[in-house]
Amino acid sequence: MKIFLCAIGVAAMTTVMAAQSTKTFVARLSPVPIMADQQATVSGSGTATATLTGRRLTIDGKFSGLRTPATVARLHLAPWASRGDAFADVKVSSGTSGTLTGAIDLTPQQVQALEKKSVYIQLHSERAPDGNLWGWLALQEAKR
Repeated sequence: MKIFLCAIGVAAMTTVMAAQSTKTFVARLSPVPIMADQQATVSGSGTATATLTGRRLTIDGKFSGLRTPATVARLHLAPWASRGDAFADVKVSSGTSGTLTGAIDLTPQQVQALEKKSVYIQLHSERAPDGNLWGWLALQEAKR
């Protein structure tokens, strides 16, 4: 009986520890900074939610209002409001509205960058190949 109770205790602690290691991040996708001559090609908005469990980042999002169909979406490393290098692709549906999905195993350095609000999603479209929408992943505040 003691062994059984001990096993239940270990299983419960493992479940609690796993739940504590899950963090949720959110991003609001808005147009990238543009020059006046790009106003005809860059538009839209969207949202994304990313869940970090251990080092596995799972992303779900949606976008709408693009002037031309989406082509690619990527995760980038950079401090807030700065452009940085891409490090992972995210699946994006082709169209002027659609979804973003993906699951990426992050390095420890990428996890640290994510927790410091230094990872962003950038979505590209046919007439905005250098970027149409972007948004930084920020830790979601706990609901009270």
